[in-house]
Amino acid sequence: MQTRTYGDLFKITSALIGTGGQLDVTEQDQLSHFINRRFQQAFDESPVWPRYLVPSEERELALYKLSNATSSTSTLVNQSYILLGIASGSNTTPGTNVYQGVTTRSACIYKNSSNAWIVTTGNDFSTQGLPKGTVSVNNGGGEVVQFTEADTVKNDSIENVTTWTPRADADQLEVVTQRVIPYSQVSVATLENVGEFLKVHRKKAFLNNSSMEYEFFVDFDGANILNIANTNDTSAFVTYKKDFTPFTVTSDYYNSTVEVPGEFFNYIAHAVYADFLRVQNRQEQALAEEQVAQTYLALELEKIDIRSNNNTINKRFSTYVNRQSR
Repeated sequence: MQTRTYGDLFKITSALIGTGGQLDVTEQDQLSHFINRRFQQAFDESPVWPRYLVPSEERELALYKLSNATSSTSTLVNQSYILLGIASGSNTTPGTNVYQGVTTRSACIYKNSSNAWIVTTGNDFSTQGLPKGTVSVNNGGGEVVQFTEADTVKNDSIENVTTWTPRADADQLEVVTQRVIPYSQVSVATLENVGEFLKVHRKKAFLNNSSMEYEFFVDFDGANILNIANTNDTSAFVTYKKDFTPFTVTSDYYNSTVEVPGEFFNYIAHAVYADFLRVQNRQEQALAEEQVAQTYLALELEKIDIRSNNNTINKRFSTYVNRQSR
């Protein structure tokens, strides 16, 4: 997709302002803030900008959420956990599940060699030389067992554990089952953070075969799937908009080579010029320039609407353009 440079954006905006050269240092800093503000406005106008849309990507489900651990044990325990794999090794119960923390990857839940569930921090894991889906829990060195299952008859599932013995004091661990797609996918570093959840399917969608689409609601933890088809499922396929990342240029603005999305370039330049006109209390000129900026943005949004006529991914979403035509 086409891009322009941040330096070009700064030069064009300065030319519109009419400085005949470069702005002074204070005005340059002000301009950079205006640019980020307008950049986010353009980004927020549509959930399906092609540059930021990721269709039907497999993401792991967080299956448990632990809470109520204090500093007497470790507050790192308090988070959601995904299924990492099947345990292998003498320090575990082979063939049982190993769960890894979503926000702190060194926290995990697994069955020890006595068949008791334990919640630990300070772990690392290895899959080298093991069958696919199998993981070795390396509990030497920094591992600290924070909670241990105390039930006489050991449970197959974490949620069925009645009594947890804390490492110290009297922390009462709370375990809640969930089916949540986290915003960040810790086990696969190459995946983008989710900025906005758009669609969730059980299987890979938008191919030859149809796939069940889930209803969901979004909270602090991520997308909560409603009425999951199979409680044994550990992943779902998510269509989402990437997280917004503002420009981080703080100096040498006119020579910056940071990429600016081509579809936003003209809108940002004219919208920022309108902001400068408002600062100078030139309101009528600012309104006229704002209209120019909105025209550039509307043209880009119209391209999305044209594609949406035959594009399953775009269904259900409205933009500035199609709202104006109703």
